[in-house]
Amino acid sequence: MTKSDDLAPIIDGCKAGSAEFFSQLVDIYKSRVYGYFYRLTGDGELSDELLSELFVKLVGKIASYKGGSFESWLFKIATNIFHDYLRGKQRRKKLYEARKNQLESEITEPKRSESGRIDKLQIQLWKLNDDTRELIMLRYYSQLSLKEISKIRREPIGTTLSKLHRGLKRLRELME
Repeated sequence: MTKSDDLAPIIDGCKAGSAEFFSQLVDIYKSRVYGYFYRLTGDGELSDELLSELFVKLVGKIASYKGGSFESWLFKIATNIFHDYLRGKQRRKKLYEARKNQLESEITEPKRSESGRIDKLQIQLWKLNDDTRELIMLRYYSQLSLKEISKIRREPIGTTLSKLHRGLKRLRELME
């Protein structure tokens, strides 16, 4: 634990815009803050993202530090970043659920295409589990590569390929 008095020259250097002092500050706190984020999320990649966001935000906010416990001030910002992440995650979940409900209600009353036929593919897609449907949509509707999809889903490319293969096989069975 570093005392705020010991940090005063480093913080003053950061306030003056010195990249060298800012680098020292990052070196002092990166492991502790990463550990904090990791314990909250259990996800190393997400913890890295939150840590990066914290230090970027710190560049803009360092001038507002007026003394007292620097660690408390720093971890308050870290906590706010984590809460912002949770709120964003909650919003995305609500939007996803709303869209899912909308599409499910459309499926209960299938729409006819211009030719008058019911869109059988759309109906069968909604019979798949959420994960499989999302994977197929990312690959064929969003036209993302398997590498891009595996990165988005934070899983090995082989896992993504295997899940996509099984999902397409299931969809073919449903379409027959």
